[in-house]
Amino acid sequence: MESTEESLFDQAMARYESGTDAIELIKDFEAITSTAPNQSAGWTCLAWLQLLCNQNEEALRSARRAVKLNRQDPQSRINLCLALLETKSKGVRDHIEFLQRVLVAVPDLEKELKNSIEDGFTRKPDWQSLKKIKNWLEL
Repeated sequence: MESTEESLFDQAMARYESGTDAIELIKDFEAITSTAPNQSAGWTCLAWLQLLCNQNEEALRSARRAVKLNRQDPQSRINLCLALLETKSKGVRDHIEFLQRVLVAVPDLEKELKNSIEDGFTRKPDWQSLKKIKNWLEL
């Protein structure tokens, strides 16, 4: 039996994938992270949505939480890099270097990260910070 948190997460993800505007989904993911505060995927998604909506300080907090909960997740690291760039904070290089090592060790992740980056450009076409990350990761 699926837990309520997983069900809410799956429903919110389905809405995102069907094209629902990011601003409409933030409250869903805030609720998810409130009821399941140790679920890194919820924080990762919340940070992404906040970045898409230019809620950069909030995204920085969410992305840091996601990385703290799951240090190995490449998407949470990308979100943290984006939030650091958007808030003009330090520490981007360490996360980029981590991502570069992960891509060498697990090349299968490249397609997933490319899809994520393309999704970002679809929803926020002139996203300068995302362009930098894409170039640094050579995706």
